[in-house]
Amino acid sequence: MLEKWIVGVDLGGTTTKLAFVQENGELIYQWEIDTDNSDAGKNILKNISESINQKLTYLKKEKDILLGIGMGAPGAVDINKGIIYEAVNLGWENRFPVVQILSDLTGLPVVIDNDANCAALGEMWRGAGQGSKDLVCVTLGTGVGGGIIVNRKIVHGAKGAAGEIGHITVIPENGSPCNCGKTGCLETVASATGISRIAVEAVQNENVESLLKQTYEKNGTITAKDVFDCVRENDLLAKEIVNKVSFYLGLALANIGNGLNPEKIVIGGGVSKAGDTLLTPLLTYFKKFSFTPVAQSTSIDLATLGNNAGVIGAAWLIYDRK
Repeated sequence: MLEKWIVGVDLGGTTTKLAFVQENGELIYQWEIDTDNSDAGKNILKNISESINQKLTYLKKEKDILLGIGMGAPGAVDINKGIIYEAVNLGWENRFPVVQILSDLTGLPVVIDNDANCAALGEMWRGAGQGSKDLVCVTLGTGVGGGIIVNRKIVHGAKGAAGEIGHITVIPENGSPCNCGKTGCLETVASATGISRIAVEAVQNENVESLLKQTYEKNGTITAKDVFDCVRENDLLAKEIVNKVSFYLGLALANIGNGLNPEKIVIGGGVSKAGDTLLTPLLTYFKKFSFTPVAQSTSIDLATLGNNAGVIGAAWLIYDRK
């Protein structure tokens, strides 16, 4: 039987990741290109098409080896119409017809979904959620994103806004402003930028000597990584901050767990690199706030695919439609 490949595309505002993926989800070849968002992003899809052709030539493969192209894209996506409503970082707006344009350029079937959803699908297929049919993926990066999978299908909701875990309100009053226009969202306390803000406020307001304060005085700022590094050095102020972050994140994930009871909740994104320094206190609060059967049956695991989750999950979009 002729081997078939799928193209996975993880479209970002600065860089676009691409990969050829086998039908079992195994990566064959991966590469990156710059995302040219000049001229309202009119060259982005053309560059992707040309790059795919160049790599096929380099690998001495014909185009008929490809089953199709799956793409994860930022912004609100209508998967049925194949459009992105708006992606400011790409220069796209007014219901940009990604599927039609890329399909015309390549002659291949194209399927798109939100990039966070694709990361969730990747972890389900080949990552920490492998073997699970029901799971929730939470990405803790500059913001907080998420994807909800039920019976191996992404839950999109009535307007495609399902999985916006970062905008669950965890501080109902006097919370910090969020980019979404609300206050007190999970994103304001559990993202890398949120943790950084909390840490800076803490060292400015707490009149105590700490390694974290020394870091701030030396660098003029504190990153999320700095906070977790200081916890490993047994810094008490850093421990208080991580405990606060874990409290809010554990509360939000417990409420998600109580509503869905997934087999797994997978934590990814740059903040997840903290490993057990984050996971241990997070599990404590998750179990505290979860309904007992949920606490006993839903596990929380760290993502394993890293930056490859997006392209693998994008390839799943094509595999799932065979």
